Amino acid sequence: MKRDLDALSTNTYDLVIIGGGIFGACAAWDAALRGLSVALVERGDFSQAASANCFKIVHGGIRYLQHGDIVRVRESSRERRALLRIAPDHVRPLPIVVPTYGHGLRGQALMRAAMSLYDALTADRNDGIRDPAWRIPSGRCLSRAETLALFPGLETPELTGAAVFHDAQIASPARLVMAFLHSAAREGADAANYVEATGFLRGGDRITGVRARDALSGQPLEIRGRIVLNAAGAWAERLLARDLGLALPRQLTFSRDAFFIMRKRLNTDHALAVQAKTKDPDALLSRGRRHLFLAPWGGYTLVGVWHKVHRGDPDTMTLTESELPGFLEEINAGYPLGLTPEDVVGWGAGLILFGENAPGATHLSYGKRSILVDHHAAHGLEGLVSLIGVRYTTARGMAERALDLICAKLGASRPCRTETTPLHHNGDFSTGPAQFEPAKCLALVREEQAQTLSDVVFRRTDLGTAGHPGEAALRACAEVMATELGWDAGRVQRELDEVERAYPRRGAATRPQSAGAARAGATQPVAA
Repeated sequence: MKRDLDALSTNTYDLVIIGGGIFGACAAWDAALRGLSVALVERGDFSQAASANCFKIVHGGIRYLQHGDIVRVRESSRERRALLRIAPDHVRPLPIVVPTYGHGLRGQALMRAAMSLYDALTADRNDGIRDPAWRIPSGRCLSRAETLALFPGLETPELTGAAVFHDAQIASPARLVMAFLHSAAREGADAANYVEATGFLRGGDRITGVRARDALSGQPLEIRGRIVLNAAGAWAERLLARDLGLALPRQLTFSRDAFFIMRKRLNTDHALAVQAKTKDPDALLSRGRRHLFLAPWGGYTLVGVWHKVHRGDPDTMTLTESELPGFLEEINAGYPLGLTPEDVVGWGAGLILFGENAPGATHLSYGKRSILVDHHAAHGLEGLVSLIGVRYTTARGMAERALDLICAKLGASRPCRTETTPLHHNGDFSTGPAQFEPAKCLALVREEQAQTLSDVVFRRTDLGTAGHPGEAALRACAEVMATELGWDAGRVQRELDEVERAYPRRGAATRPQSAGAARAGATQPVAA
């Protein structure tokens, strides 16, 4: 997958995609499989923002039963099935334990009924998944003794046992995005990172392409296409307003979704759902408070997700040191791990489409459905479609809907094949930090457009996402890149300094810092 700006500026494409996160990547693959000529540009690195910083869980939709939202239950189960079928190198089932208490709404009887209903609604959840190890089992209940054997810290007189259901875990969300992009490129798509869409090309009432800037050289370029898909996530609305003066049908709200990576390892391969402090105001039938999750990830534990409404410029999203004690207090109250700031080795945060909430609300309504806008129907402007996604899980399916609309506009009746077509193989399922491998680093630079040391350390690999990998590993990686990309000693040092700034307190207590230049989502490791 080569970064070819000459091709971008000289070709006229059927489809130009703005945004190299999971939604843009899925759209590029879908379009390329349908035989369309495709260009994709991303202002930073591929999956640099929210996509690389999701909680690494593919949700199957069981939690939407409490909303009575059967459509979302079915949609989520279908998309989980699709990912398990087409990307087994990246996704596998994850058992999740939900403790039960007493005999009321929090008891086993209700959970058993809910799981039976869910199993019936998702009876096709394993269709086409050939490997039994990758199939989603039926829900089941655990006795009190079985539950405490897995999670002894749940010991209370009220505990009656637990329910176990399965979602799925993504080894590396950034690697999965790259798998979609690799697959699109193999079908003829052109993709380039560090190319910022600065505006739109327009002829009368039709969009004819994108004005862009090479962020590495500063050189402007124009990318022409019959249709433009705006899949820039939290930046999509700003681009429309700034260049075209367009407003979406409703004002969008985004949540800063944050999670932490803890050095303490759960002694089980099961994840655990524990009660948080807030409630779900949209639930028709509630067990009480929302859940936080502790999920095993290699030798570490992922803890999250915390939500906070973010308003204004997406580049100003931050996660500050002062917030950490409250997060740790909440998770320790749910399950007594005794977590302290020194246990935090990394964190991830990104901006996710959210529900509508009153200012200062404590119990928040979450985003439920992605936004797909045909700007011809909404604004009388042909040649432009916007897709703003709500969940990593549903990206493939929403890309399918977007491409159905785009193909109709192009007069091309071509079916979607992404639900069953395996992705290009680009790695085996593995969780946790990686070891530095010179040959792999070189291949990532040559074939995956890694332009900075941070690209390799935090997104092409998990070398640095769970603590500092060591000065020797970072310098060795930088030297490999320097030889390939022609960096001088000064550039090598600047690249090392940039990575080191992501570890603001090496050798001291670990603390998360402002995401600042992370552009609303780059994973920020902290001191190991």
